[in-house]
Amino acid sequence: MEQHREVESAGKRIQVCRIHVGGMTCTACSSAIEFSLRKVKGVMKARVALATEEAEMHYDSYVVSCEQLVRAVQDVGFEAEIISAGDNVSKIWLEIKGAGAESSMNIILKAIESLPGVESAVVTDEMHSNVCVSYMEDLTGPRNIIKEIESLEPAKFHVTVVRGAYRGREARKNNEVRQPLRRSFLWSLVFTVPVFMSSMVLMYVPFIGKALETRVINALSLGQALRFVLSTPVQFISGWRFYRGSIKAFHNGSANMDVLIFLGTNSAYFYSVYSVVRSSTSSSDTLDFFETSSMLITIVLLGKYIEVLAKGRTSEAISKLLELSPQRSILLDLDDHGEVVNKQEIDSRLLQKDDVIQILPGAKVGSDGLVIWGKSRVDESMLTGESKPVSKKMGDRVIGGTVNENGVLHVTVTQVGSATTLAQIVHLVESAQLAKAPIQKFADRISKYFVPLVIALSLSTWLAWSLAGSSHLYPQSWIPHSMDSFELALQFGISVMVIACPCALGLATPTAVMVGTGVGASRGILVKGGQALESSHKVNCIVFDKTGTLTVGKPRVVDTRLWTDVPLHDFYELIAAAEVNSEHPIAKAIVDYAEKLRLNQNKLVWPKVEDFVSVPGQGVKALVENREVVIGNSSIMLDNKITIPVCAENALSEIEDMAQSGILVSIDREVVGVVAVSDPLKPGACEVISFLKSMNIKVIMVTGDNHGTAKMTAKEAGIENVIAEAKPAEKANHVKDLQALGYTVAMVGDGVNDSPALAVADVGMAIGAGTDIAIEAADVVLMRSNLEDVITAIDLSRKTFSRIHWNYIWALGYNIVCIPIAAGALFPLSRFRLPPWIAGAAMAASSICVVCSSLLLRNYKRPKALDSLETHEL
Repeated sequence: MEQHREVESAGKRIQVCRIHVGGMTCTACSSAIEFSLRKVKGVMKARVALATEEAEMHYDSYVVSCEQLVRAVQDVGFEAEIISAGDNVSKIWLEIKGAGAESSMNIILKAIESLPGVESAVVTDEMHSNVCVSYMEDLTGPRNIIKEIESLEPAKFHVTVVRGAYRGREARKNNEVRQPLRRSFLWSLVFTVPVFMSSMVLMYVPFIGKALETRVINALSLGQALRFVLSTPVQFISGWRFYRGSIKAFHNGSANMDVLIFLGTNSAYFYSVYSVVRSSTSSSDTLDFFETSSMLITIVLLGKYIEVLAKGRTSEAISKLLELSPQRSILLDLDDHGEVVNKQEIDSRLLQKDDVIQILPGAKVGSDGLVIWGKSRVDESMLTGESKPVSKKMGDRVIGGTVNENGVLHVTVTQVGSATTLAQIVHLVESAQLAKAPIQKFADRISKYFVPLVIALSLSTWLAWSLAGSSHLYPQSWIPHSMDSFELALQFGISVMVIACPCALGLATPTAVMVGTGVGASRGILVKGGQALESSHKVNCIVFDKTGTLTVGKPRVVDTRLWTDVPLHDFYELIAAAEVNSEHPIAKAIVDYAEKLRLNQNKLVWPKVEDFVSVPGQGVKALVENREVVIGNSSIMLDNKITIPVCAENALSEIEDMAQSGILVSIDREVVGVVAVSDPLKPGACEVISFLKSMNIKVIMVTGDNHGTAKMTAKEAGIENVIAEAKPAEKANHVKDLQALGYTVAMVGDGVNDSPALAVADVGMAIGAGTDIAIEAADVVLMRSNLEDVITAIDLSRKTFSRIHWNYIWALGYNIVCIPIAAGALFPLSRFRLPPWIAGAAMAASSICVVCSSLLLRNYKRPKALDSLETHEL
């Protein structure tokens, strides 16, 4: 008991905190934040995702708090906001009308925080009308919070739900990232267009060009003065984000893309200011580069805005999942006799645990719950992919977001908020998108040295061209009109600095993983992170469990052979009483058969069972009405020193020859009979095995069933390699043996006895209809329970990593090719040079191309050969 308490206490200590991080520009930023978080005492694991702008930490809540982790991020120089701070903690955003004054809002916040279960209440806008409330789902709910606010005296407040947690993050991205970027770009464009026109176009227009060349002070022209005035707000207002990002980078002792933009634009701007000062104090004409700094900032802002829009589309899968939840639900009030006394329509986000809701035909289920009244059929295809509706009656579980087809149901809400199936799927997809694939380490290593290397190359380029010009190593005719050798060298140096793109490398993996996992989720394939996705594309050996995986998993009793005069119904009374405590499919088949034999009897309960023991992979044993009953394969009999008679061995052999499973039954240490159970292969299993072989994947079947049945089933499926009578630990050892031979192994299973092998395998794939333990141990969950999804999961991972490799080829190739061109490699032969603002455009285009390349995965189509396979409900 004490050990159980210690384990439970440890479970409560280790919490997961998710934080939104604002201000990251490339992997140098995310690496700096990760380094800072990992230094915090009590943090066991920290990962920061550039693409999703989120951080996830596993931490000891007895040592450090989530608020301290937020401060750790802020101390590095980035914005931070808590998304979630532990188990069963939900967030809801409320708009409170009538609370404009700060004093009123303080009263409201105190009232909310005084409620049991409320973690925090924070004002989220300057108008003091929106509040974000974090609360424990098991202790309180949104209706309790709203009721408390509206009951405050003497003021009368009206409260409405604004959004949920995910939509809150989406709104924040829109308000804090997209909109400011859009405004900055538009204002920058307003000032940059006249700067560009006066520098590149209007100077060639009669009269206007002459007017711009009019001298104002000494050699300072009207055009130069206008460009100075118009470019200054672009440099210091629109471009302030690059100053801020550079300060953060310098503070952290690192360098990121902001540093390159900062150095490039300031070099052009302050040299131009120097030219203006020199012109105004002397009679010599000078050249300015105000259009370079202004165009560079404007184009980079446009690129960042387009990039943010494109990155937003990579998480559309989550948005589509959330759209499954209905906006409104019908809440019922019941009397002590279960009769409906009142009903009202409410926002589904206001549902709380133990509420009773009514689900009308054609309506979506508001939240997870249990049916307490009514019968109907529910379409669960949006979550499981199964097109066949599922019958629901009293006591059955329903999932929020599924569609009720015909009858009326009354449902007691059992899970709300983050605890619902839909929310957990969303969380699983978010975690997968947050996790880094091992291949990301490649980009992280390059990014660490990339910016310092680019700065060194930029300075070297400027110095080399300056020395070449001052030493007259190239003809004077190479220098463009109204420019000297120093200014030419400066342009080359700035172009090198701004054309390099570390962001493209940083986005190559996470954007593809985000889209790939999202596509998988939309097809009922849940991948738990980048590691699983990367390992899946390397799989060259698959180990299948038999029962419930290759077979339908709904076995039925087809024969019974007895060697005693015990009546058949008494025989099944004893063994079913023991098997009713097991979740194994064969146990359920025996119980179902026994229930059919009891139809003509008035028995309501099974005989009393004591000392029940389930031996995974072997069978069960128990005391039933003081009689020792052992049920299972030959291993459990031998382990219990029970002799197997020759007649039983012969019966087993005959049963196995018919591809059936023979279950031995011992009563009082004597084998008295054998039960024959048949579990047919899933439709399409043979085609799936054949297709996997065509993909050069080795296929093995491992089962706890006897050798005869295992071989017959494997032969029928087209599998040559069979491992039978394997215990759970032995299944895991067989997987390890295959790994030792150099195989990348995927294990596909559905039961508790498969969990060790699922955990050991390089990729564990759990059938969605399987047990919770198997699903927890797996890396990939096949929600639809279809074998063809094994092929889809592997094929999708291969397509995703092919896209990642292309992204890296593009990102690296872009930098390898463009940096020398920007440095003037083509200039001696063709006089071709890249102006800095065009180099900046190329840099922005590079990141956008990588994101758009990843977005092509949204058009993924599974192998055509799978279209001929039928989808069946299992």
